[in-house]
Amino acid sequence: MPITHRALARASFPTFAAAALLALSTGATAANLGFLNNTPITYMKQRDLQALNNAAQTALNTKQDGESLDWDNKGTGNTVPINGTVTPHETFESDGLKCRKVTLIAQAKGQTQTWTPVACKASDGKWKLKKQ
Repeated sequence: MPITHRALARASFPTFAAAALLALSTGATAANLGFLNNTPITYMKQRDLQALNNAAQTALNTKQDGESLDWDNKGTGNTVPINGTVTPHETFESDGLKCRKVTLIAQAKGQTQTWTPVACKASDGKWKLKKQ
């Protein structure tokens, strides 16, 4: 199993961040993009993804467009330090739901990855990725 899939296979819960990262990972593996090895996603474990998801939920609920929230994986048990930012921007309405583009940045071992998915606030109050 490729490294990118091993990191995500540990994530047995459907989170906002995991879904965003899975979209990138799946496309990279299908295209055989080995250059993604040793990028932040390859070092992320389930608890790291949960930390990023929690930061994304908080940022989407509390930050104005363009305001960033710092996050890190301290306390997750991962020996690889991972940190970054979550920045919501471009708030809009779609099918009666509040939606926002959000930029997720992760940094680990001198590498940086950026994802910019769209999330919409579901009726349960959680932000979920909008299918593109």
